Amino acid sequence: MEKKIDERTFEFALEIVALYKYLVGNKEYILSRQMLRSGTSIGANVQESQAAQSKADFISKMSIASKEARETKYWLRLLTKSGYLNGYSKKAETLAEVDSIINIITKIVKTSSVYPACPMKSESHFIGVKS
Repeated sequence: MEKKIDERTFEFALEIVALYKYLVGNKEYILSRQMLRSGTSIGANVQESQAAQSKADFISKMSIASKEARETKYWLRLLTKSGYLNGYSKKAETLAEVDSIINIITKIVKTSSVYPACPMKSESHFIGVKS
């Protein structure tokens, strides 16, 4: 069974924290801080969306999560191409997971935007979208 996006983004944030510790241990402080900020913000915005006051608020929070995921992908790519992730054993999995999260959140936003008349209580079914 696929994990819900809120759980998946929480686990991704934990991986980002672990990667941050790895990078700091290798004396990389600037790019890793940016990655930590955006990578942990994804799940925070998904979690906030669960308490949205309206459909528009839900879409807004999920759209912010999407932007943060895309920013995280940028930092991961930059860290990879600059050689900082050469010794990191979970590099491929982390890059693949951010791509999956982007795809899932994009589907949630698009689906939510297509059905503007859906009541908020039915939003929870969007959180279980599979990649």
